[in-house]
This record gives sequence, C-alpha cells and structure tokens, in this order.
Amino acid sequence: MRVLIADNLESEGVQALERLGCTVMLEPSIKAEELPGRLGKGDAEVLIVRSKKVPRAAIEESKNLRAIIRAGAGVDNIDSEAATERGIGVCNCPGMNSVAVAELTLGLIIACDRRITDQTAAIKAHRWDKKGFSGGAHGLKGSTLCIVGFGAIGRAVAHRAAAFEMTVAAWDRHLTPSLARERGIAFAGSSREELLAFLPQCDVASVHLALTPETRKFCDAEFFARMKRGATFINTARGDVVDEAAMCRAATERGLRLGLDVYENQPAGSGVEFVTPVAPLTGAFTHHCGASTDQSQRAVADETVRIVQVFMETGRLENCVNASALASRSPASAARSR
Repeated sequence: MRVLIADNLESEGVQALERLGCTVMLEPSIKAEELPGRLGKGDAEVLIVRSKKVPRAAIEESKNLRAIIRAGAGVDNIDSEAATERGIGVCNCPGMNSVAVAELTLGLIIACDRRITDQTAAIKAHRWDKKGFSGGAHGLKGSTLCIVGFGAIGRAVAHRAAAFEMTVAAWDRHLTPSLARERGIAFAGSSREELLAFLPQCDVASVHLALTPETRKFCDAEFFARMKRGATFINTARGDVVDEAAMCRAATERGLRLGLDVYENQPAGSGVEFVTPVAPLTGAFTHHCGASTDQSQRAVADETVRIVQVFMETGRLENCVNASALASRSPASAARSR
C-alpha cells in the first residue's frame, strides 16, 4: 500500500509502516496549497496528516486515494464532505491524546488559580511581589469543576481532578444521572438549559467538545453570563466552540480567569506573528500543544499504523468518521468503512 505522510509522525510509526510492507512517502513539509498537485500524481492510496488542512481541492484532484487518516482526534482540518463524495474514508485516532490533553487541562487550572504565568513574567522582569501574588488563589480542594463534554478527554480530566479533591460534575448530551453516579461525579445535565442552570455554582468550567455545526460558538454570551464571578474558564478543545468576543467581555466585566490552548483564527503554521484579544487578560495561554507529549504522539502513531494494517489485511477502515455517509452512498464504501 502506498502511504503519503504529509505531516510529522513519530519515527517509530514510519518504521512500523515500512515493516508492514507499505511504500512510505514522507513529506511533512508539503504545504496545504500544494496537496492538490501532489495527490494528483496518483501514487498515494492513504494520506496521513496531523494539523495540515486537506481541502476539497486536494481531495477532488486525488487519483487513487482511498483513505485519509488524521493522526489525532478531531477531523475539522479535513473536508469530510468532499471525501465522502469521492468514496474516500476519513479516519481518526480517538482517545490516544486524552491523557496529554487532560494533563494540560489540570496544568491550566492550577496556573490560573495560582497565577503562575503572571508570577513567572514578574520574575523575568526582575520584579518581586510576594504580597501581591499571595492573595486571590482559591485552591482546588473543595472547588467545583464542571466538565463540558464527557468523552475520553473529559473522563481523563475527571479522574485527575478527583486527586486534587475537587467536586467534579459533567455535562454531556449523552450523559444520564445513573451514568454520572457510576463514574462518581455530579450530573450537570444533558440539555443546554440544564447546563446553564448548573454553571452559577461552578468554580471552573472546562470545555471538551468536538467542533461540529451544533457546538460552534456553544460557549456564548449567555454561557459566560451564567458563570460565577471570578471563576476559571478552560478551553483545550477547539477555538471555534467559543464566542471569543463574548469570552473576552466576560473576562473583563466578570473577572473570569482564562486557561486557553486554542483560539479563534489561530495560525496554521509556527513561528509566525499571532495577535489575539486574549493576550492582555488574566490567565494562562498555550500554543495548541495539548496533545503534544511524547507519550501521546507514540500512542497516536501506533493507532495510525493499526488502522493502516487492518485496512491492508481486511479492506476495512476502522475509526471511520464518515462511515454512515459512505454507507448511504454505496454498498462497497460501506463494507470498507465498517
């Protein structure tokens, strides 16, 4: 099988693909706008990407492409609709980066509460202010954390927050009171109305929603108006699940502390200028690196290789996010994507 890797992938993963007998074309530096011409050569059956965008133009120009694998969880960088129209499966690696994102989430919660980044900046500026930084930390023990989106990452966050003796609650459209009890957490609801009613009692709200048409701008002005004054808001999911302007207003007017790893209109590349309205606000801000630990990247690479191996051996695409759409399109596509 001919595999084009158009992004960075752990070297162990590349070697494992070669051991499977794949012809591996390693081209991590290729630009998104160059993908149409590259796929038009017709020598790639499987395309592997991480954050690189795979637009409609690239998919429509592809000649022999059968699958696109996102070496990560979200697939919003891939035009899945265009892939479905061409009978191409879109797969991901869900849950492989859960621990890494959960670890950063807890780090942001602590950093916001103890103002670690502000204290670091003061030290770097040769300024000592023990009195100024000694006040305002609530402490995590006994505080209430509401996890918005209780998938693999949300569950990993809950497990770790319990070690800090936080009161953990979760909201999810598929969560029930009985499932919450089984997990040892409080039930924050399964409807938006229930979530809005629960938010005023939360010291921290942490968002772990996949970006879909239904979740875009999910955290809006109404959401932030319900949050407790001085509470902490964490987003390690996607920038577009938040109305950033509403969040910034709430941070200014209601004293919210922000722990963010993702942003609206964040750059696709690295080492470039990025001007964001959150920069002057109180909190801790990182560079969409929630999944970027050695442990998580090895796990993602292993899962990517497994998907390719199963496809080679059985013709079946596992973790295929557009399986239902392919199934309605043609029986042959359905068989490949089960």
